[in-house]
Amino acid sequence: MDGFSLSWAALRAAVAELREEDFARPSGCTGWLVRDLVCHLVIDAQDVLITLVTPADTGPTRDAATYWQVGRTPPTGDDPLDALTVRLAAAYGDPALLAFHLDDVGAAAGRAAELADPALPVETQGQVLTAGDYLTAYVLEWTLHHLDLTADLPEAAGPPAEGLARARALLERITGTPFPAALSDRDALLIGTGRRAPTPAERSALGGALVDRIPFVLG
Repeated sequence: MDGFSLSWAALRAAVAELREEDFARPSGCTGWLVRDLVCHLVIDAQDVLITLVTPADTGPTRDAATYWQVGRTPPTGDDPLDALTVRLAAAYGDPALLAFHLDDVGAAAGRAAELADPALPVETQGQVLTAGDYLTAYVLEWTLHHLDLTADLPEAAGPPAEGLARARALLERITGTPFPAALSDRDALLIGTGRRAPTPAERSALGGALVDRIPFVLG
């Protein structure tokens, strides 16, 4: 629960610090500008609120790791839901309105997470998890999107070190694959999820078997 609050607060703070022109910069998500990513975060915050007030009648069927589906094909930005996000983001017009909406809904999602019973089974996307596992899964979501947000904004504050470490540990659980200690948490996440290609030295550190398995595309 603490990991969720830490990573979510840091991501919202980074959005709050954006200048108007930053919203038109590219993000680390293929086909999305920063404004599109921020719009996606609004939708994510709404999903958190909905899920935390949707208790399940059965026990958990997934945990924080098995919640994720792992593919090999990186997104192209052509998915209908991705395209809808772009249209929604453009409809805001003024980036300040988009930032305000995230601050408003995001603060509510943060409070709901703090009040949630971590043992409560909740339902989302046809899956049942404890609220604690659901919020733990979102540490990875927030951390990756924080990296996406700042991909073309090197002066912006990145994810907190603790969030990076927790996200890396969860990615390693999801994939059943430890990344070399020589890779920083940030680089392990970027390379492991296909957000950037490894350098020759990093490929060597990863080893042939792991290089052949990346990227791990999470959905």
